[in-house]
Amino acid sequence: MIDVQRLRVLREVARHGSFNRAAAELRFTPSAVSQQIAALERGLGLAVVERSTRGVTLTQAGLLLVETAEAIAAELTDAQERIDRLTCERTRFTVATFASGGRQLLPSALARFAAAHPEVELTILEREPEDSIPLLREGRADLALAYHFDGPPPASPGDRSGLVWTPLRPDPLRVVLPRTHPHAGRESVHLAELAGERWVLGCLKTVDLLRRYAALAGFELHISCSATDYMFAQSLVSAGIGVALIPEIALMEAPDLVAVSLQPPSPSRHIGVATTRRHRGPAQPYMESLLEFLSAGP
Repeated sequence: MIDVQRLRVLREVARHGSFNRAAAELRFTPSAVSQQIAALERGLGLAVVERSTRGVTLTQAGLLLVETAEAIAAELTDAQERIDRLTCERTRFTVATFASGGRQLLPSALARFAAAHPEVELTILEREPEDSIPLLREGRADLALAYHFDGPPPASPGDRSGLVWTPLRPDPLRVVLPRTHPHAGRESVHLAELAGERWVLGCLKTVDLLRRYAALAGFELHISCSATDYMFAQSLVSAGIGVALIPEIALMEAPDLVAVSLQPPSPSRHIGVATTRRHRGPAQPYMESLLEFLSAGP
């Protein structure tokens, strides 16, 4: 029988890529973490990690066990929440959302949801998709408003923790220019026409994305600022620091700025809702209700 505590230790080692950092998270000593992993390996008769000077990586057996540990953790958290709800007068429902989606798409849906379900105690967590999806897997969020750029969505049908992705809307990326810019009066521009510009990035995740499309357009990207806030990025465009690539829902109204569409090929962003099939208890109808309000739009 595989020890659940040892799976928990392996899960943290996988998350942090280090015995020392996993030990700090678990409040164990590094030696205790090493002993737990060694005991797990003895019981299996297989190595679950490979140790090197650069850290710890998982073997194929280790990857399989971590995937199982994620599913077990989600089920245990869900069971605990159901037990907690038995002693609470109000049902708790937790929503994780990225900032611009939370600002533009979530308020009207939450207002309708709160009016329809006054018995629900809502908790809202501001999290980027790389953080909100794990919260959903672990059972610490009931629904995640998230996004992805080019490529597959963050929740796939084959996910063992039962995540489901429901697309909501495209969120085109626009080039934000000073109103005095030569291309400001255009309906659209090709990225190659911006080859000489300095760029202000409002999201660190767009660096590699924009570099890839700049390479396709035949130029090397020059970055003035890498920020973590789209509003800040647009304020820097106003100050003449550069131009910016901003999702449509994060555009701000400013008299000295203009947003112009990019001609294909161009990067894109897609907004959707991640939920989980593991909900079969009191939260299930609330998850479906909020998803309905979000799908209806603001």
